[in-house]
Amino acid sequence: MNESSRGVDDEGRRHAAGQGQAVAWVESPLQLLCVVEAHHAGLLGRTTRVVPRAGLPALRLTRRELGRLGLPEGLEFAEPSERIPRPSRTWAVGDAFSGRVQLALVTAVPGHTVLVDDGLATIRLLELLVARRPLLRARATVSLGRKVLGAAAGLRLRTRRPSVFTALPVPAGLAEEVEGAGVRLVRHDFAWLRAQPADRPPPERTVVLGTSLVRNGLIHRDRYLRWLERIEEPVAYFPHRREDPRDLDRVRRISGLTVYDAGAPAEMTLRDLRPGQRVLSLPSTAVTSLRVLLSARGVPVEAVDVPDDWWTSSAAPSLRSHLQLFAHQPQQTSGAPPDSPRTSEGKVAP
Repeated sequence: MNESSRGVDDEGRRHAAGQGQAVAWVESPLQLLCVVEAHHAGLLGRTTRVVPRAGLPALRLTRRELGRLGLPEGLEFAEPSERIPRPSRTWAVGDAFSGRVQLALVTAVPGHTVLVDDGLATIRLLELLVARRPLLRARATVSLGRKVLGAAAGLRLRTRRPSVFTALPVPAGLAEEVEGAGVRLVRHDFAWLRAQPADRPPPERTVVLGTSLVRNGLIHRDRYLRWLERIEEPVAYFPHRREDPRDLDRVRRISGLTVYDAGAPAEMTLRDLRPGQRVLSLPSTAVTSLRVLLSARGVPVEAVDVPDDWWTSSAAPSLRSHLQLFAHQPQQTSGAPPDSPRTSEGKVAP
């Protein structure tokens, strides 16, 4: 069933009351935030124990910020661990392409699996579940054994009728196919986060979200830095958690640009932007989630198309199309200011 979080609140609370304890395994800040939202919506258990993967500083920072806000009743953080917790009656995970998650899926029998948002990888997961193909990451070179594990995990997920909890705008055709395959698709709009108090936003009018595309070798570093230099106004720059520190050193040297090392997800740090401010970002899941959070505040979130000459040879056409999937979703706010770079309606000037 394709539902919104508003439509599942009452049903979800009844579900949680009957499910006892749920356990969640999270490996990224977005997964952690979405587990909190899923618990708040009642899709997990009366109590939910969240086990963060150990050794990830961004997870530690996000966990600290969530604790400062005050967690929803019944949700608690366990100590970080390198070992994935054994699936329980209700089991929440974010990365269904993880070998650890797939091994747990095929060697244990969770009563119900809830897949929380993991960015654009969530769309690929839905496509593979519908196509009945092995659950393998895009661009991954894998062994025969890994393919067998991915196929077994996909089969186990499809037969267990999982729920997918996401804020992404799943294309209508794909959503129908997902429902037909027996997967419950539940949309949310960060209801819990929107209800929490927020810190003062940065004073700069323009906020730019950092990108991992440079470090991943998908776009040319010099093209990206030149674009940042050509934004002719003060800029608040929020780095991507996987940006290379050496690249950030170069970004810090750009005149008029201030780097804010927030650490927590952009959805948490930027949710209180004011009318008159704007967000610019290369293709990113954060474009969609920030539009959900900021549309009612009249803050435009502008997805910048990547010019052809920015891409490296490592970025295949299919990957480029997938990365820019949500850049072309209709804006939910008023149009961009006249002096802004061209966004989803055209190319940014190189």
